[in-house]
Amino acid sequence: MEIFSVASYITSFLTVLYVLVVLAFIRGWHKLTYYQPKQPVFKTKVSILVAARNEAANISKTLDDLCAQSYDTALTEIIFIDDHSTDDTAKIIASYASKGVKLIRLNEDRALNSYKKKAIQTAIGQATGELIITTDADCRMGTNWLKTIVSFYEEKQYKMISSPVAYFEEKTFFERAQALEFLYLIGLGASTIGNKKPSTCNGANLAYEKAAFYEVGGFQGIDDLASGDDELLLHKMAARFENNIGFLKHHDAVVYTHAKPTLGEFIQQRKRWASKSTRYKNKSIIVLGVGIWLFNVSILLNIAVGLFFGFFLQLALGQLLVKIIVELLFLYDVTGFARRRKLLVLLPLLNLMHIVYIVYIGIAGNSGKYNWKDRMVK
Repeated sequence: MEIFSVASYITSFLTVLYVLVVLAFIRGWHKLTYYQPKQPVFKTKVSILVAARNEAANISKTLDDLCAQSYDTALTEIIFIDDHSTDDTAKIIASYASKGVKLIRLNEDRALNSYKKKAIQTAIGQATGELIITTDADCRMGTNWLKTIVSFYEEKQYKMISSPVAYFEEKTFFERAQALEFLYLIGLGASTIGNKKPSTCNGANLAYEKAAFYEVGGFQGIDDLASGDDELLLHKMAARFENNIGFLKHHDAVVYTHAKPTLGEFIQQRKRWASKSTRYKNKSIIVLGVGIWLFNVSILLNIAVGLFFGFFLQLALGQLLVKIIVELLFLYDVTGFARRRKLLVLLPLLNLMHIVYIVYIGIAGNSGKYNWKDRMVK
């Protein structure tokens, strides 16, 4: 029947498209060589910026890690910005003043939709470093984290450097599943940088020149959106400084954070991340995202129709098999870098959940509001 032919054609087209996309990810990942520091004579003044809101439970460990960095303290500036915390976050930060940690308190008297961008912009205005590095108040890093990033910067002279972020200390199956899915996202962002077409990065481990930040107008034009202090800034940098964005593939450059413990928190986080897509100006990134979303929609539709017509169920099973195989090829390398290959046993089950999640977040993330740091934003 004609309907079966049409369904088969559309399914085949979207599946081939997805395979080509993931193969491009694999290609981009392999273009990124593992960085070997050359023992430079460090000369770059660095400002580490951390926006914090109600992080009293975690922030001491982050402060300790930042103060323990092996980089020259005379070239290091650590600035924490307290974003109207209602707990002891500001008090804990202030207790590290003797170790050189500076505290800025936001005192906005009007409601904003992007407090984090306001926090970072305020801190950059007071920062004395030529290289800005941002991370989050619940992150952990090794003692050579800063030294590795600066070494990479001084050797390569990139205007912006994206570095790896990974989950750790997972306690449940749900958190381990997030760890694998998050590595896919980090690998995706890295691979697009490897292909000289940057699409995504993570503000928990991001570095850029202060002068370059001002040259692209900072957050101007994207400051009305709650999220996007990382990804949308990356797009502005990539548009202005073509082929001058780098990804730092080195174990000492990894920043560690925790997965979300509940489904509700996970959904809110992913809605926030997806909300940035409404402001993409690079059409190739939009096409990429829509193509991946349509591929996942087609699997769900084939499964649904397959409950009545076995032919469609066969199409869906074929898509699932291809999806698992090609993603396994990609994630084998990414999880190998992260030293988390054991997570790959979760891939078949994660695929089923991931399809539903991608379709839902693609819609929910581009409409309505979400909760972030006990605030409803859009």
